[in-house]
Amino acid sequence: MADTTGARGARKWNATHLPDLTGRTAVVTGANSGLGRVTAEALARAGAHVVFAVRDTGRGEAAAARAGGSTEVRRLDLADLDSVREFADGWDRPLDLLINNAGVMMLPEQRTRQGFEMQFGTNHLGHFALTNLLLPHVTDRVVTVSSGLHRGGDGVIHFEDVNLRGRYSPSRAYAQSKLANLLFTLELQRRLAEAGSPVRALAAHPGYAATNLQSHAANPLVRAVMAVGNRLFAQDDRAGALPTLYAAVRDLPGAAYVGPDGLGEMRGAPALVGRSGAASDPEAARRLWTLSEELTGVSWGLAPVSRP
Repeated sequence: MADTTGARGARKWNATHLPDLTGRTAVVTGANSGLGRVTAEALARAGAHVVFAVRDTGRGEAAAARAGGSTEVRRLDLADLDSVREFADGWDRPLDLLINNAGVMMLPEQRTRQGFEMQFGTNHLGHFALTNLLLPHVTDRVVTVSSGLHRGGDGVIHFEDVNLRGRYSPSRAYAQSKLANLLFTLELQRRLAEAGSPVRALAAHPGYAATNLQSHAANPLVRAVMAVGNRLFAQDDRAGALPTLYAAVRDLPGAAYVGPDGLGEMRGAPALVGRSGAASDPEAARRLWTLSEELTGVSWGLAPVSRP
């Protein structure tokens, strides 16, 4: 069914408008807390079988139990490509929705198990590898959670050194990783269309949502400011999850980007939103894809759809 909500309808859209998802399967990364937990709960309430893909399976089991419905928990550490491969190797059935939600934000400088800068490695490379490894099973769409802060930092991908050695800052690294999410979505959709696949790649951002993600910021002052902002200005995690849910179920064009429709896209109901020029650059998207294949060792594996 085409998306005919229009502006007024979109402002009224919320999780109660999710269609019946009985018989559909969704994987939600980072589903044990924050926006991922809310997203997974909403999908489960709508009838989907939801896989909580989490690093801490104990917390994942507790979150899945609270969600009710049809759920299961599988271990996935996006900061470890071996864990990503293990998760994908264990998948053997159709997958309707892949929700690339998990992420880390403005951490002190750290490295993934394979030595990549933690935010780029987790937020982008882990999801890049996971998506490509699961793609032969995906039947409907891939939704990747980005951020309005993709416009921040230096506003570019540092192709000469994505690990930002010698010039690391928590905000620069986070902005680069979120820009990478949007470029990944752009190139993924191009490749899907070229292969004749019906699968769509979309992106979403939550606006300013109060979650525990901000509590891990490296700078104590930033953590304090964010804590105040969460109390005074942010929307709650249920509202923050709406753009992801909207992107997961509405009939939207490939590579669409969904965010809140309010002032500055900080809060509001889900709607199609714009992105930076850097996030719309097809050449940068192709370059990032090639680099990501080289760094992860995971290549595009979807064969073109044969036509009569």
